[in-house]
Amino acid sequence: MSKKDIMTDWVHCPICGNKTRLQLRVDTELKNFPLYCPKCKRKSLIDAKNLQITVIKSLDTKIQS
Repeated sequence: MSKKDIMTDWVHCPICGNKTRLQLRVDTELKNFPLYCPKCKRKSLIDAKNLQITVIKSLDTKIQS
């Protein structure tokens, strides 16, 4: 399988819908992954398999800067 054959997709924030800094491949699996959005500055726990993302929990607390 060459690099061109592997599908990738950007992960979008489940709260605001913008792209995050994370890109997934088809063969990537995530469980209880803490996803951080740089735009809305919120965290969510997600699962990902076959480019399908499931939100486990949205953490409503903002990060202190």
